[in-house]
Amino acid sequence: MKVSIITAVRNNVLTIHQCINSIHNQSYNDIEHIVIDGGSSDGTIEIIKKCENNISHWVSEPDDGIYYALNKGLKLASGEIIGFLHANDFYVDNKVIEKVVAQMAKHSVDSCYGDLMYVNKKETDRLIRYWKSGPYQDGLFHKGWMPPHPTFFVKKKIYDTYGYFNTNFKISADYELMLRFLEK
Repeated sequence: MKVSIITAVRNNVLTIHQCINSIHNQSYNDIEHIVIDGGSSDGTIEIIKKCENNISHWVSEPDDGIYYALNKGLKLASGEIIGFLHANDFYVDNKVIEKVVAQMAKHSVDSCYGDLMYVNKKETDRLIRYWKSGPYQDGLFHKGWMPPHPTFFVKKKIYDTYGYFNTNFKISADYELMLRFLEK
């Protein structure tokens, strides 16, 4: 199964390289990496250009925020599974995507999520918080629960069926999208 990883970025010269390398170094070899830059002016674009051999598609143009960027990425994505890894994020090891694909195939599911480790910006080996995933329970989304973007993977057919992020919601389009999935 092809996996499309979408990275949204704007002015993040300090961490974009680590994010790109984290995806490029995955052991799973059928990955499409899409980078959507919101018109960076801090050197981010220069880093992206240096790494463009490790990126499947990238675009840099002003937009109206993260959900616009994620929607652009979804429109470009050709993978069966979609994941988001933003410019501040990186995978804990090089087998994350391999494990995700294996679990989704083994359990015949349309989505999955996992644990997330928050680390210190300057000392990425220093753990600040550990978000422990648990089994999904009906009703959690209505209470505001949301799996973190970097740990959430879903089949593209779900976005194609239920739609993309509603950009009328500036900070909660991901919650709104999940509720839309549940109500159908």
